[in-house]
Formats: sequence, structure tokens, C-alpha cells
Amino acid sequence: MWIANEWTDYEVLDTSDGEKLERWGDYLLIRPDPQVIWNTPRRENGWRTPNAHYHRSSKGGGEWEFFKLPDEWTISYRELRFRLKPFSFKHTGLFPEQAVNWNWFGRLIRQAGRPVKVLNLFAYTGGATLSAAAAGASVTHVDASKGMVGWAKENAAASGLANAPIRFLVDDCIKFVERELRRGNHYDGIIMDPPSYGRGPKGEIWKMEENIWSFIELTSGLLSEKPLFYLINSYTTGLQPAVLSYMMNLAIARRFGGKVEAEEIGLPVTRTGLILPCGASGRWSRQ
Repeated sequence: MWIANEWTDYEVLDTSDGEKLERWGDYLLIRPDPQVIWNTPRRENGWRTPNAHYHRSSKGGGEWEFFKLPDEWTISYRELRFRLKPFSFKHTGLFPEQAVNWNWFGRLIRQAGRPVKVLNLFAYTGGATLSAAAAGASVTHVDASKGMVGWAKENAAASGLANAPIRFLVDDCIKFVERELRRGNHYDGIIMDPPSYGRGPKGEIWKMEENIWSFIELTSGLLSEKPLFYLINSYTTGLQPAVLSYMMNLAIARRFGGKVEAEEIGLPVTRTGLILPCGASGRWSRQ
């Protein structure tokens, strides 16, 4: 398992009965987590004094209950700064477990010794985009949500990267890739964090299990002659790391050589010393 264990402004304090207690900077949040199927005593004090608690509804969705939480606040990871706020379906605008992948491709970019172009698809609020830009890459950031792209721009400014070579685009990822192929554009690194289910700006439907293989094949055509890396993240239940590895070996390693790895990603839990699983990632690199 790849573990995001270098945070100072974030930690999972404890987990029990379908929920996790987290520290986001100075604030404690309780949020649901479907992986937490165990029920252990809640001895951590934060369980009784959170700043916010997201309650799941038996009918689907849920709502926040707030206790002295600001509308927005900021946390840091290394040189990067991220704006946070509670919004629909339990999210805060950041997935801390992805830091383990930021470290990985950031190191590859820094060691490349040449200009590196990166494409970040389904790019959300820009954690991967900023990590790649801070490492020295020029980045194309694509997401179908205008609000998320705007948020990513604000994170870039907060991180001192307002003038970095980042191109922010609101677009359907599949249609954008198809146009880039027709234009003959290429990238040295590709990052994608596709949702299990989603809709594009014009109602385009994305279903991970149905679309991911054809999309990997499609995006592999955007890789440069000497690409550096390719990363896929998955939070889709049932899509095992070995499945990501198989697809990337077929679509990328057979053409470019290199190495494919795939693992669960996770976060350490402070109280127990154990690791909370948080999805899966597949990585390809020339190294």
C-alpha cells in the first residue's frame, strides 16, 4: 500500500462505525467512510467536540451539522496551500491521500532534466496540478465543473503559483482529449482522477467501469515520444489495483516499455497506528 504519511496539517485521528475523525488544520471534522465497517470504542476526545459532523441520510446524501467552523480555511502541504470548505456530499475540496502520488510524480518531474508537459484530467481543485507545477512542469488542467476550475485557480494563487505555466480549462475530458489528438498535441505526463459516475457540461455521461478502458487507450495516444509517467486514480468499488495494472500494461507498457505498479492508497490512523484504505492508484513510469 502507498501511504500518505507526510502531512502536518491533516491527520485521521480515529475511525469507528462508518465514520472517521479528522483534523484539518485547527478544525476537527467527522465524516462518513464506507470502508470503516468496524465498531470500536470512541475514546478520542474529538469525537465529542468536533467543529463539524456530516450525517448520512438513509435516503441518500446527507447534511452538515456545524459547531464553530469558518466558512473557509486553509491548510498546507509542503509549499502548497489549499482552500477548504464543507460542501455537498461530505467533501472539503481536497483528498489528502493523493499526496503520496504528488510526491511520486513530483520527484519524476524534478529529476527529468528537461521541460515536462503534464495533462491533468478530471482535475478537481488542483492538488495534482499544483504539485506538478511546483515541481517545474507546465500543466493543462481540465475539469467539467466551472466552480472546481475556479477553486483550483484560487489554490494556485494561494500557493504562489498564480503565474506558473498552468492552463485552466472547463471542458468535458473525453472531448478535450479527442480534440488534442486531432491537433497533434502531446504530453510527457498524464494524470487522471475519474469519478465513478459523472456528467460533462453538456450532459455527457461517464461511467467508470464502462468508459475507463477506452479512455486509457485514447489518452495513451497523447503521450510524447519519451513520456515520463502516467497515473490513474480510482475510488470505484470493485475496481481493484490489479485491474488498473492490467489495463496500463496493455495500453502503455507494451508500447513504451517501462514499469507499471498498482496499489491501494491509504492514510495512517493516529490512534491505532493502522492504515485506512482510500482507493487505488495505477502508475506507469519509464524508470
